Amino acid sequence: MGKKSTQQSNDSLALYRSKRDFARTKEPSGTSLPTGGNGFVVQKHDASRLHYDFRLELDGVLLSWAVTRGPSANPDDKRLAVRTEDHPLDYARFEGTIPKGEYGGGTVMLWDNGVWEPIAGKNPRKTLPDGHLHFILHGRRMQGEWILFRLKPRGREKSENWILRKVNDAFAGGSDDLIGIHLTSVDTGRTMEEIAAGKAVSKQKSARATVTRRAAASKVKTQARPPKKGKAKLPPFQPVQLATLVDHVPAGDRWVHELKYDGYRTLLALGAGEGRAYTRSGLDWSDRFAGLIADAVTLDADSALIDGEAVVILPDGRTSYQALQAALKNDPDKIDYMAFDLLELDGEDLSGRPLLERKEKLAALIGEGRGHIRYSDHIIGRGEQLFESFCGAGLEGVISKRVDARYTGSRSSSWVKTKCVRRQEFVIVGWTPSDKQRGFRALLLGIHEKGKLRYAGKVGTGFSGDEVERLMKLMAPLEQKAATLEAPRAAVRGATWLKPRLVAEIAYIEFTEEGVLRHSSYLGLREDKKPEAVVFEVETPVTTAVGPGGTSSVKISNRTRVIFPEGKLTKGELADYYEAVADIMLPWAGSRPISLVRCPQGRDKKCFFQKHDAGSFGDSVKQVGILEKDGHEEPYLFIDTAAGLLTCVQMGTIEFHGWGARIEDVEKPDRLVFDLDPDEGLEFKDVASAAFHLRDVLGQMGLVTFPMVTGGKGVHVIAPLTPAAEWPQVKDFAHRFAMALAQADPDRFTAALAKAKRTGKIFIDYLRNQRGATAVMPYSARSRPFAPIAVPLTWDELRVLDSAAHWHIGDAAKMVKRAGSKNLAHWGRADQILPDL
Repeated sequence: MGKKSTQQSNDSLALYRSKRDFARTKEPSGTSLPTGGNGFVVQKHDASRLHYDFRLELDGVLLSWAVTRGPSANPDDKRLAVRTEDHPLDYARFEGTIPKGEYGGGTVMLWDNGVWEPIAGKNPRKTLPDGHLHFILHGRRMQGEWILFRLKPRGREKSENWILRKVNDAFAGGSDDLIGIHLTSVDTGRTMEEIAAGKAVSKQKSARATVTRRAAASKVKTQARPPKKGKAKLPPFQPVQLATLVDHVPAGDRWVHELKYDGYRTLLALGAGEGRAYTRSGLDWSDRFAGLIADAVTLDADSALIDGEAVVILPDGRTSYQALQAALKNDPDKIDYMAFDLLELDGEDLSGRPLLERKEKLAALIGEGRGHIRYSDHIIGRGEQLFESFCGAGLEGVISKRVDARYTGSRSSSWVKTKCVRRQEFVIVGWTPSDKQRGFRALLLGIHEKGKLRYAGKVGTGFSGDEVERLMKLMAPLEQKAATLEAPRAAVRGATWLKPRLVAEIAYIEFTEEGVLRHSSYLGLREDKKPEAVVFEVETPVTTAVGPGGTSSVKISNRTRVIFPEGKLTKGELADYYEAVADIMLPWAGSRPISLVRCPQGRDKKCFFQKHDAGSFGDSVKQVGILEKDGHEEPYLFIDTAAGLLTCVQMGTIEFHGWGARIEDVEKPDRLVFDLDPDEGLEFKDVASAAFHLRDVLGQMGLVTFPMVTGGKGVHVIAPLTPAAEWPQVKDFAHRFAMALAQADPDRFTAALAKAKRTGKIFIDYLRNQRGATAVMPYSARSRPFAPIAVPLTWDELRVLDSAAHWHIGDAAKMVKRAGSKNLAHWGRADQILPDL
């Protein structure tokens, strides 16, 4: 910056400095000006009234406007922007609290930042004096083309009033797409309340912020390009599609075949210079895969959600899980990412597109590769030959996928896997001592069968000396006197028993008739899997898994039996509904412990809840062993396929209720649910109004929420969570939040359990958020007159809806179409963790 420009900047900052006492406020004085550029910043500012300060860098200062209602992505919205004094460039880094009594006293959040560029031919130095600015933003939240124009003054107006408006381009959206979704700081991840309280950044938020800054720094090199199609929001996690184990590779040209990698299944989410890396269960592993994120954000996309595998590739071309574990500890630069599917690109949901179309877009996006990001190729047909060649080369196996299949986000027969080497996760339940060296001779293994752990044998090979020492340290705190499971006495003589907390991946030749491993070898610990999720994978005959008919292989008996007498709706019609919505329901109801409402003779007859099972439903309905309070395990039901869903219906099930956590980690919830239950006499509009109030209060705490009508009388307000906090913390938050809301508005809300205290009020049911509690799943039918269903919806839809039971099982086609719409593409998904209360 030259001397003349510096002098101009200092002159224009005279008003800024005159308004502030820098002995009291921590705002920068601007005495040392950083190098100029073309940055912009938006600061959320809770002063005398909440507003958003929009600032553009020009000629050494930040031109500033106070946008009273915040920026809107809707081109129809014209947001008032009051011009304020120019600010110094270092104000772009300010986040904190301005003391009361000082000018602008209140909380300031760094809400967005990035770079801007004027529209070609629109020189801002010339158009600004004329009251017009036309520019493109490359921010982490605000993107695309925008206009600022000055209004003619009215009467004796002293303020300089402008209008900020979004131009109708590919980044245009809804009124709440910006300030309604983005509730935390782009720098620290804190909410306004946390900033006001001076709260330090949590370790998890600090790690996220570090990864985000690193990703943004890599992305800035590509920011000069013009905006692409799509919206640059960071896509949230969504459930991954899983493959069914089969005994042979499927034949024919309807299938593509890919190498089965030996690594960690990982979703990479990219948007606006940010990145996240998620495990298959939704855990945030961005800190572990920060290098992959830094490479991925340089791809030529404004946003993307990529499915693939994090791997280490050996010199002979094989991938090695053991080498990946070593790299995660010591050398993360060795980790590559093999991308094999693309679920979203530039704001467009691709999950409903055919597989080959998704892969074509993915191949075009990645090209020859970007750093450690590589494209995973495939062949069409000739699967058996490929399998033989892979097995001969010592590779793990083949993944086969239907060429025309949509991405379902659950286990499906459209994806199948065939293994060259048998390998399986097992729970480590103990160890036997070595008579030659310190440490153990063998690890004792267990696996869940019918919801309980059974002895599966031992493993004594595959360990390095360092791994033995590491395992001994990890196992020491888990030691217990009692045996973890029943096992042959001779096989476990002298055993040290462990709490079943560690999961190991084991290669083996076969099982004996007694169900014990033969010729087993240790491959490594699986940190991305929890012991509750470890069940034995049984090979399904490929003709059964992928043959014609799909879920029609589940025979529904007594199809004409009337289940809902009010509309004479039958068991067959109920089964047809669930078969139609299976793909959109399973990402929510699948792979989590469930409770069933079974009404074998119809909804007006005897109905009962069922949550445990020891195998009476057959192989399609599975069990996960979960520890009860007294320390023993109970087999809880779960499903992960359409066949499992239909089997439950065949057994008389009408309703599906699920835990707030998945089987991969039942101790860490992935959602908060507040069930708004109105007293008799209250109208639905009262419940909807209450839901909007919860949305606003939770939003102030940094939580994005989504509504769902239950098919009964109430509304669920759902806040998705990245699994991090455990049940006691989540329950405590929900309880204290409900109590605070009831105390603040006692005439409207109650958190009291006694029904006598609910008269004329809406009960905030927070008990859905405790371990073992369930909530009705999206798209579940209800055992109520005329078979209503629970339906996800947008906040705009809730505003005009007439009833919580607006839709019924006859609306299956409408549900499938709605689920594929842009409005519901990200329903129930958000990248957020539990805030403090």
